[in-house]
Amino acid sequence: MELTFSYIISQILTIIMYILLAITYQLKNRKLILILSISSQVLQGIAYLLLNAYTALAMCIVAVIRDTYSIIDENKNGIKDKKTKKDIVFFIILNLLIIISTILTWDGGYSLLSSIATIIFTYSIWQNNVKIYKVLGIPVGVLWIVYNFVYKSIFGVILEIFLLIASIRGVVMMHIKKEN
Repeated sequence: MELTFSYIISQILTIIMYILLAITYQLKNRKLILILSISSQVLQGIAYLLLNAYTALAMCIVAVIRDTYSIIDENKNGIKDKKTKKDIVFFIILNLLIIISTILTWDGGYSLLSSIATIIFTYSIWQNNVKIYKVLGIPVGVLWIVYNFVYKSIFGVILEIFLLIASIRGVVMMHIKKEN
């Protein structure tokens, strides 16, 4: 790994992205959460571009589309408890975008790591179920850790490990509360 200007900028953007992501976990306003999520995905997309990690860049673009759709839909229709046919169609379209993007940016088997992580994460937040979100955060974290390791994003690995630990802690605490 060579410490080029591009690499250093990618790591700075990665740190900022994880700071924005951490802030979203402290917020209660869903619209603000989605806005910060979009901002963090844009920064992470640029970081992945600088690392020549094009599948992850494509997954960031899909995430921006996903979150933008959520903001527009919730502004128009409010937050819904049940999924509509339109939601299901959009979910299918997102997954097709992930598959097409993966094919177009294929860089070997490791490309699948970011794609599968994005599919799992999209499914987890699509459910509106905190338990599913917490449990699926574990495989998502592992996939991103390995992907970031392959593309030598040191801060991506380190900060994703913290998210993985937080995910595991959330699942454990959920089970402890259930037993009491």
